[in-house]
Amino acid sequence: QVQLVESGGGLVQAGDSLRLSCAASGRAFSSYYMGWFRQAPGKEREFVATISWRTSAYYSDSVKGRFTISRDNAKNTLYLQMNSLKVEDTAVYYCAKADRWASLVYEYWGQGTQVTVSS
Repeated sequence: QVQLVESGGGLVQAGDSLRLSCAASGRAFSSYYMGWFRQAPGKEREFVATISWRTSAYYSDSVKGRFTISRDNAKNTLYLQMNSLKVEDTAVYYCAKADRWASLVYEYWGQGTQVTVSS
């Protein structure tokens, strides 16, 4: 059974940094795409970043150059380093795991961690 647990959210000021972590349990972490998504109040969930098993990374235009996704397969942990945070980055951040190898369909989701950026 796959379980994803996010941590590292909090309240910061604009321009600050945060690092989110996502601890994964279950099989085949290292072989699957992992991703970060976020949902702001009153908005739909949106893609933030994804990383392949070969650590190729892709970002939404809104975070490119500020956020960095990474993974430690030995620790079954996914990270999101967020720098130069903006008020509009305020959201609940979710990590997600793809449903099978080479797929970008995310089937497994964490419970989310709140990130609040004040001006």
